[in-house]
Amino acid sequence: MTESLFAENYKNTPYWWDRTPRPTIKEIPLPKETEVLVIGSGYTGLCTAIQTCRNGLDTVVLDAQDAGWGGSSRNGGQVSPSIKPSFQELSRKYGEEPARELLKEGNNALKWIGDFIQEENIDCDFRRVGHFYGAHSLSQFKHIEKNINEQPEGLQSDVNLIPKSQQHTEIGSDFYHGGIVDQNHASLDPARFHQGLLERALTSGAQIKTHCAVNKIEKKGGIFQIHTEAGTMSAREVVVATNGYTGTATPWHRRRVIPIGSYIISTELLAEDLVNELIPRDRVITDSRKLVVYYRASPDRKRILFGGRVSMNETDPDKCAKPLHKKLTQIFPQLAKIKVSHSWMGFVGFTFDHMPHTGDKEGVHYAMGYCGSGVCLSSYFGTKLGQRLAGLPQGNTIFTDINFQTRPFYKGNPWFLAPSILYFQLRDRFLS
Repeated sequence: MTESLFAENYKNTPYWWDRTPRPTIKEIPLPKETEVLVIGSGYTGLCTAIQTCRNGLDTVVLDAQDAGWGGSSRNGGQVSPSIKPSFQELSRKYGEEPARELLKEGNNALKWIGDFIQEENIDCDFRRVGHFYGAHSLSQFKHIEKNINEQPEGLQSDVNLIPKSQQHTEIGSDFYHGGIVDQNHASLDPARFHQGLLERALTSGAQIKTHCAVNKIEKKGGIFQIHTEAGTMSAREVVVATNGYTGTATPWHRRRVIPIGSYIISTELLAEDLVNELIPRDRVITDSRKLVVYYRASPDRKRILFGGRVSMNETDPDKCAKPLHKKLTQIFPQLAKIKVSHSWMGFVGFTFDHMPHTGDKEGVHYAMGYCGSGVCLSSYFGTKLGQRLAGLPQGNTIFTDINFQTRPFYKGNPWFLAPSILYFQLRDRFLS
């Protein structure tokens, strides 16, 4: 750790944990049986449990760590649907009408989460601030402009093209060649949102046991036997809600989710005028590079939170801060002398087709693979999953019809990430 980069009070834990410390849940013995057993206490698992409990199903949630210790309290708090494949790609694979339904479901999720947070009265700084997507080259700006002009009928987004000459109305940087703004995207405090879900799951009747890893699942006579560090219990239904933290207890799911490290830094406290210069409209921001960066102002607009994928396999936040800070100052030279107060990382769950997936395999239900849009999609598909378990028709979604792909020889260790990251680094630099 170098004195020139890190603030005096530097922490290698998420910035969000300062305001919302790790939750303390009353210790409970492992129940002997339950109707619904949920593995994972992040957004997906808690949203599932809220629905099953409220519809009369006895529900137990297990987690190997603290509740929400993974991506649900480590993300950047950007709220977008981001079904990544285009209409043309999805049409070629599934046909035009299914392609429309898949993309519409992403938009449904984005509208739903705001309504859900309001209905549940969750205090998490949710705001529809809009999303600026920057073009990192002139050719990318032309590509973005072409895509706007060719949006499929019925799937048009409420977007505005921002030429470079007007860029400073959105971002205090000359790094981009213009971009677009989508007014519907939002931001929130992810740890506060998780805390709200946790409280509602508990008050709805869910039993939550943390620091209780699941080691093995067996099915005997129509009943699941779940072997954990605290003993064995039985369940009628099992839900896997582990996303980028999917482990060896569920090998079928592990072969289909690619855990990718995502890293975030927070600046030290900034002057109000500087934050207003950098991100004047409080947008969440990403850009057109293949190696994604994502950033925003903190909810109190006193810091810049900057994230991206800057390493092949590093998990030490102290070491990841330097390359992230370098990327930050390429965009905002104004921050060259600003120090880092927090640096942390977590795992994002990607899939081979860049699509989220939900359904069941031999009676084991799942929702996972949100490909970087987990705040919105995990909450939405977790809720849908819980509704399906409760027999409610509103739980149905076209995503249960999509085949969950894997690749030969892949067992959960993404050995191919290192050459992929190197390739995308070169592509971003030379093939723009």
